Amino acid sequence: MTNQSSSPRDQRLSLKEPAGWFAAGSAFRSAMALLSDGAFKLFAYICLEADRRTGCFRATHGQLATALGKSKRAIGTYAAELRAGSICRVKPGTNQFECTTFEVCDAYWPYHRVTQKIELPERDAYVESVRECFLALTCTSGKFSAADVATARDLQRRGIPLAVIEEAMLMGACRKYMSWFEGRALEPIQSLAYFKQLIAEVQETPFPPGYSGYLRKKVKQFAESWNERVKSGKAADLAVCPDAPSREIVQ
Repeated sequence: MTNQSSSPRDQRLSLKEPAGWFAAGSAFRSAMALLSDGAFKLFAYICLEADRRTGCFRATHGQLATALGKSKRAIGTYAAELRAGSICRVKPGTNQFECTTFEVCDAYWPYHRVTQKIELPERDAYVESVRECFLALTCTSGKFSAADVATARDLQRRGIPLAVIEEAMLMGACRKYMSWFEGRALEPIQSLAYFKQLIAEVQETPFPPGYSGYLRKKVKQFAESWNERVKSGKAADLAVCPDAPSREIVQ
């Protein structure tokens, strides 16, 4: 007669959530012993958010400060600690508005990295261009997920020119900053899907010559103005942003 009962030790463990996990092993424990509390918190966040294929993650110091509840100065100190300890390779942005790139070093990255491209080169170039344009905006989450990659590939399959995508992103960024300055919808843009309707708008009503450059300049100005508001603690104030782009296109 077969014994149908089994002890808890014999039962297989199952995850409550099927995705989003990070394989934290002995190297992760070693990093905990080597790093200060704040630097280890940053390292843990990077590990959770990094691309599993490459071990890389990009974000501005402002985005990291918000995510971890720390100051931007502290984030800079923690990043330097990760680099000094050879735990992460750190490539700072050229200014405070650009993303810093973190790459977890091999000794602390538990996954085998992808060493060669599976996609065709032209597909890679298209997706990478969309990724760079998205991450260059300072009003996004600073993450380009697998779902965003899929959206970019769908846009390519549909034959959407990269210039149209960039124009839609610039228009969307202007709208997002305007909503922030007016005290509405303060959350950042979370995904590439946010721009789908805007892409359709640009296709239906193309921009006049030179308007893309104008929007690019306005996005930069908005980002600088918003950063100053955040520094002064006035980001939540209700105030219409001056000198906003023409509403018949931006709204």
